[in-house]
Amino acid sequence: MSTTTAPHNDNNDNNSNVANALAPGAAIAVLALLTKLIAANALDRVVDPGSMSDALALLLALGALGLGVLAYARRRLYFIDQDEQLLVHGLTTTTVINGPRATLLPALIKRVEKRKALTLGERQYVVVKDQQTGIERVERGPQLLRLGAYDQAPGRAQEALSLKATEFVRFLNKTTGRVRVVRGAAGCVVPEAGEVPLDGSGSCGAGRGKREAVDLRVFEYVRIEDKKLGTSRVERGEGLVFLDAHEEVVDGGKQRAVEVDSSTSVLVRNKRDGQQTLVTERGLYVPDADEEILEIRPLIKLADYEAVVVRGKDGKDAFYFGRNDAQRSFFLPPHSELVQLRWSRGRRRERRDLVITKIDLRPMYMSFEFNCRTKDNVELILEGSFFWEVVDLEAMIAFTNDTTGDVCNHARSRFIELVSNVNLQQFMKQFNEIAANVHQQDGSSFYKERGVKIHSLEVTGYRPQDGATAKVLSQIIQETTACMSKIKRQENQNKVRAVEVSGEIEAEKQRQALLEAEKDTAALRAAVAREEGAAEAQRIKAFFEHVSPEVATDDRLRVWETLRKREALREIAQGKAHCKLYFTPRDVDLSIQTHEAEAALGAASEGSFVTA
Repeated sequence: MSTTTAPHNDNNDNNSNVANALAPGAAIAVLALLTKLIAANALDRVVDPGSMSDALALLLALGALGLGVLAYARRRLYFIDQDEQLLVHGLTTTTVINGPRATLLPALIKRVEKRKALTLGERQYVVVKDQQTGIERVERGPQLLRLGAYDQAPGRAQEALSLKATEFVRFLNKTTGRVRVVRGAAGCVVPEAGEVPLDGSGSCGAGRGKREAVDLRVFEYVRIEDKKLGTSRVERGEGLVFLDAHEEVVDGGKQRAVEVDSSTSVLVRNKRDGQQTLVTERGLYVPDADEEILEIRPLIKLADYEAVVVRGKDGKDAFYFGRNDAQRSFFLPPHSELVQLRWSRGRRRERRDLVITKIDLRPMYMSFEFNCRTKDNVELILEGSFFWEVVDLEAMIAFTNDTTGDVCNHARSRFIELVSNVNLQQFMKQFNEIAANVHQQDGSSFYKERGVKIHSLEVTGYRPQDGATAKVLSQIIQETTACMSKIKRQENQNKVRAVEVSGEIEAEKQRQALLEAEKDTAALRAAVAREEGAAEAQRIKAFFEHVSPEVATDDRLRVWETLRKREALREIAQGKAHCKLYFTPRDVDLSIQTHEAEAALGAASEGSFVTA
């Protein structure tokens, strides 16, 4: 629908403008002419006293007439600027006078309004409504908009929309119900008459109604539904998607394509026929318009000791074991589910909320705690553990969904039966035997029917339920523990004393061996000394025999001592560590002899030794 403006007659406006402009001047000119004629007539008749009163009355009448004309011109004479309009509400019609001009209005009118014309910029528009016909039109700038007599602009001038390349806007025509779509890029978008933004309430100002196109990357897609036809389509990236007139984005907007690989598959349902398909082909998977993704299924991997149970659409169970190469890894087929076992947990198996999907077939420990009564009516709390294993998975699935709860409850019944046959004293002595008999002497096929094997059952602790009994039992245990502690302490002291005695005996033996060694060493030293003395005596004998007989005996002794001292000094001078020199007080007072005498004496002694 194009923008329209109300028609008007330019010739009639020009004639009306001329007439209105000349009317005030013509009235003043007529008034001035009448005043001049009356004044001239009054001068000619001034000599007549009777005529003076008539002239004065005429002048007063003319003055009153002039004042009336001035008052009329003041109330009905308007000067209209270029951007102004004068809206005149007559007795039967309403007219508008556009500026610039001066106009004198008639006397019989209802009211007069002066209003400003609307200045519209280059990117502005306004909606104008004709009050007589009810037809709306859109006036857009740039222009100085002068409204007609029955035109009304309910709102102010509004800014036109500016669309980027990634934006679009949809307008709903309230008269025809049609939707118009304008896609970017568009610099100045103005709604037509009767149109409102479809995607926003109110006017188009402040960017209302604009929407971003859906930008899709290579791994994204979006599902779009046509609300008019009820059909849907899927757009995948990469690209920019604009919505049509009746289309909307569904399923929460943009979605990521599923990366199907060796460890990921997709379960898809066709909404037309309801069939399910498992997609395992590698690549980016994007569903079609009639498909929906039910589940992203990872590859199920089983260790050698693990197993799972798969229930098919016919209700039959299939067993998959990790020890079989063909069943070690697989995707869950359509219309199938993994069977979940709900086992009891806690030491008393009071909560049945342990969900098991992959079943561990290795032997494992399981703790327990329950109450039982002895023959003498003492209530005990037993604590222990099972070492058990699942050996027949099919039998276990067939008989129970709570394996741990069944095992513990059956063991509890057996404990209550056996403990009730003994008193407290007997139980304290035989509780290990009783625990072993709980499963070893169980003649029923309870465990075998459930595919379970109990390797061992141990009681790790017990305590009385009653506080007084627990106190007495604690005293007995303390006394027994103290007795055993004393016995152990005495045994340790005896061992320590025995070690000390053995050490003393060994020390005496070593001391005796030391004395024997010292005795042998002394005898050896005496023998060595005798040998050294005999050798020294032989040396002295040889010295005295070979010294000249003329030398006195005392001189021979002095010469021998001097030679011995000289040998000792030579040994010390050579740095031999084992040599020691001892001096007596008499030896310190030695006399210094000349080298000649000493050399002669030395040559004589050496010659004597050589001959020896």
